[in-house]
Amino acid sequence: MISIDCARALQQAGLSWHPASGDSFRIERPGFDSEVFTVSEMTIEAHEFDTGTILGFNGTTEWALDSLALEDALWLPREDQMRALLRGTFRALHRLGDDRYRVSVHVRGVDEVFEAATAADAYGTAVLMLIGLSGEGRVAPAAASD
Repeated sequence: MISIDCARALQQAGLSWHPASGDSFRIERPGFDSEVFTVSEMTIEAHEFDTGTILGFNGTTEWALDSLALEDALWLPREDQMRALLRGTFRALHRLGDDRYRVSVHVRGVDEVFEAATAADAYGTAVLMLIGLSGEGRVAPAAASD
């Protein structure tokens, strides 16, 4: 799973999240430090309103949380989601022994590599680079691909 630090960096860089079934997230409020939630039509649904997206908690009886503004959630993208964000820039993922991973991308005619302790963080670092190249944090990362 992606580290909290990498997920926060992606969020702060402007990576947009449109919640879908199967997505994991944390609640960015005191008291939820180690909890990870999963969007599911049965228990947690994304509701779109003019004012923004709200995550609705259906049938929660163990604690009183009916809904959550998307701004209070930290998306924890999966490896496949970040690989999809890399689109045509993605070249390879390599395991470098027991504790390192390398993601290779090809951007604007140049090969780039990103290493991290987990594959998810290596992907996340590559996505961060693409967001930075886009020049506007809210632009889809793939805009930087060749």
